[in-house]
Amino acid sequence: MNRTEKEEIVQELTARLKETQAAFLADYRGINVEQVTEMRRELTQAGVEYRVVKNNLLKLAAKGTPAEPLQDFCSGPTALALSGADPVAPAKILSKYAKDVEPFELKAAVLDGQLLSIADITALADLPSREEMLGKMLGSLNAPVTNFVGTMAAIPRSLVQVLNAIGQSKSA
Repeated sequence: MNRTEKEEIVQELTARLKETQAAFLADYRGINVEQVTEMRRELTQAGVEYRVVKNNLLKLAAKGTPAEPLQDFCSGPTALALSGADPVAPAKILSKYAKDVEPFELKAAVLDGQLLSIADITALADLPSREEMLGKMLGSLNAPVTNFVGTMAAIPRSLVQVLNAIGQSKSA
């Protein structure tokens, strides 16, 4: 790889690091091709970019971006996962693989410029996803309306039941 290619990679990484909400670093040693392919598929479906990067290029690209605290963790084989919208999805997927695949391990992460430890990443992975939280919120917003409609429907239903009972008692 010549200098021009390296400069292009650094510029591309810098742009991606500036626009992403969360960046995760992992040591990918020991993970086999099938496992990494499956992990990439899950990450891609979640809208996460996953790539293996050279440490020196990542250090250069991280300067002046919210991912600058990750420079201290750029040693050994490094994989980078970038998430733009939902930081919980990559945390869940990467934490799952860190538990299931013995040599694969998370190094650190940055969320909105704040460095996250492994414990913080695990706590983030335990949160419900964005879709789950939106569903719960919509359910909470919908509950009073549903209860009100049920209450309003109960009044005519009760009236019909009383009239029906009166009609049955008079016919008997």
